[in-house]
Amino acid sequence: MEIDENKVDDTVLALLYLTLHDGARAWKTFDWESLNRLHEKGFIADPVNKAKSVVLTEEGLQTSERLFNQLFSKKQ
Repeated sequence: MEIDENKVDDTVLALLYLTLHDGARAWKTFDWESLNRLHEKGFIADPVNKAKSVVLTEEGLQTSERLFNQLFSKKQ
């Protein structure tokens, strides 16, 4: 099976929204390769540091909220 890394990244970014705290910080308990790709795409700050959380960029915040709602909200 071939994995669509963009779909994985969208899901991880959406789940980062779920763990937001202190404004734009989210727990970085996800696959390192995906976090690195999100950094390369400009959605998060460099995840390689000693902090247990990562900072989302403004674009990352907006995109993560949109993806979270798109993927996980119940349709009314």
